Amino acid sequence: MYIRAMEMNYSSYRAEIKNVKYVSDDGIYYPRTAIITFLDELSNEKGTELYGHLQSSEIFEAIDRGDEIILDKCYVEDFSLSLYRSQRKKDKKSFVRLNNFSAKNALFSAHIANDFSFADFGDTHVSFEGTHFAKGKVLFNNLRSQKGNFNLSGTYIAGGHIEMTGAEFGEGNFELKNAVIGDGLKDFQDMVFSSGNINFANTEFHSGNVLFINSCFGEGNFCFKICRINSGKIDFHYASFGSGDVTFERAEFGDSRVDFRAVDFGKGRVNFNRSVFGNGDFAMEGAVFKGNKFFFKRITMGAGTKDFSLMEMKDAEASFEKTDFGSGELSFNGSFFRILSLKSCHLDHYADMRIKGADILDMSDSIVRDIVDMEPFNTGYSVGSLDMSGMRLLGKLYMDWKNNMCKEVIMNQSNTSLRQKSEQFRILKENFNVTGKYEDEDRAYVMFKRLESKSDLQDVILHKKGISTLPAYISYGFRWLVFDAAGQYATNPIRVLLTMAVSYVFFSIIYLLMMYFSAADIIASVNDHLSIVSKAFYHSVVTFLTIGYGDHYPYGSIRFISGVEGFVGLFLMSYFTVAFVRKILR
Repeated sequence: MYIRAMEMNYSSYRAEIKNVKYVSDDGIYYPRTAIITFLDELSNEKGTELYGHLQSSEIFEAIDRGDEIILDKCYVEDFSLSLYRSQRKKDKKSFVRLNNFSAKNALFSAHIANDFSFADFGDTHVSFEGTHFAKGKVLFNNLRSQKGNFNLSGTYIAGGHIEMTGAEFGEGNFELKNAVIGDGLKDFQDMVFSSGNINFANTEFHSGNVLFINSCFGEGNFCFKICRINSGKIDFHYASFGSGDVTFERAEFGDSRVDFRAVDFGKGRVNFNRSVFGNGDFAMEGAVFKGNKFFFKRITMGAGTKDFSLMEMKDAEASFEKTDFGSGELSFNGSFFRILSLKSCHLDHYADMRIKGADILDMSDSIVRDIVDMEPFNTGYSVGSLDMSGMRLLGKLYMDWKNNMCKEVIMNQSNTSLRQKSEQFRILKENFNVTGKYEDEDRAYVMFKRLESKSDLQDVILHKKGISTLPAYISYGFRWLVFDAAGQYATNPIRVLLTMAVSYVFFSIIYLLMMYFSAADIIASVNDHLSIVSKAFYHSVVTFLTIGYGDHYPYGSIRFISGVEGFVGLFLMSYFTVAFVRKILR
């Protein structure tokens, strides 16, 4: 049985070396026994564990002989391949072959560093599983492991400083899961993997910078699931992934600054679901993803800025569903997606949504409390469908009816009803009123009323059949003619004037035809010589404008038509007044 840091919770230890041979549970023979007493912060004993013991010089001699290096359940002090090369007068960057290396459940300690830099582990499996690095830095810089698995699972690095810069791994898997790393630098820059899986799941990184800058993770799966970081900088800048899945699910990043700028996420599935970000800045600017599924769902974020600008994911469905972006600015400026979903999100602060393009932009059921800027400025804008159904707009949308193609992006929705589309135009109508875009407000209002009317008709048709639907069709036709065709719901006074002119000519022609083909007539009460055409048009104008000089009056059935025209004229003049005053007052 070996000591786990999480169980022992020790802060230091005391070692006593006995010249008594030690045989591990696996039958490994060591010439000496190390009695390790673990101490807490007050130097109280927490427990005692027995290890085998080898001196670094004895390990160096085994390396010279080309022996297997088996250090399972062994206590090792000041192991350093840099010292080995110096003593053997080798080049500082020459590789040292460690054959069939294993150090399971071992305990390493060094005054400066436990140094495995430029180690060549060959084609065999390498295991540090359950090992404690109780003191000193841990250096694996520029190591080579070609085919075997490399296992650091369950390790404890008390000093918190681990470096693996430039390490190269071949076909085997790499595991640093269930580990605990204290406060300090965790440097994994420029690492290169081939086809193996990489697993950091459930590792405690505590505080300090965690750097994966420019690392290449090959074609295997990458797992950072349920990792926990208190503070510092998490930097994957310029890192690249292959065809494997990338998982950061339920990772906790604390108040760290998280940097995924210019990362190539490869072609596999990317999953950040349920991760928690604190008050540090988050950047994914310029990230590239060639796959289909990018999940950023149910994320909790703090007060820092969130930069998703210039992302290239034109083939991807990027889902940020139910994410709380917290405070701090949010930007998707210049990014390109196939589908971008912000469904049921909290947008409590300024959000720059001037994306470059998306087939579908879904903002349904989202809550907007501040400004969402969607109006393109000196950039291309291509959105096929924009879904705002169920949006709670407590802030403002900065949009333009023409530049944002508002009518097209709502009407292109394939999964929403007419009622839902009409509600979205109502949201735009109210928003344009607040932002002072009154012409756009009128356009949105017309679309809202049109779709609302069509939706009412559709509801009747769905519940009734046959002749019982006739009143609904009549009502719809009347509303279309009077409210929409005549003046676009009092938003277009020019349209009302045109309707007035058409109505006037229509009634004039009716009078003319009635005088030609019936006994009806328009009689002059004064002596004049107007032609039949002149009488028809003159009577129509004085009737339409309700002037009523009395010099001509209708006879016969023209009386009924004159009454209708008088009402129509009075209605359209009032309609024009409302539409005109509405424009002027705004």
